[in-house]
Amino acid sequence: MPKGKKHTPEQIIRHLRDAEAALIAGRTIGQVCQEIGVSEQTYYRWKNLYGGMKAQELRRLKELEQENLRLKKLVADLSLDNAMLKELAEGNF
Repeated sequence: MPKGKKHTPEQIIRHLRDAEAALIAGRTIGQVCQEIGVSEQTYYRWKNLYGGMKAQELRRLKELEQENLRLKKLVADLSLDNAMLKELAEGNF
């Protein structure tokens, strides 16, 4: 993969499964990281974030992230509306 390319969570989980199988087969962390095209630091970060996660849990995580994004946008819109109404009420328009 080109440097700086983002991996999808599905790709990360697939890479982690492949890496686990390779480690069981006797390869080193360095060899495994080279095969999947990431640094050891990235591998360990992925392992901490996604290690042991199943597809169903990943789907639920994505749903929650989308809902969180939607709610953040809603709060931002309401905050802006609130600020505009305060300015109108104070006569600063």
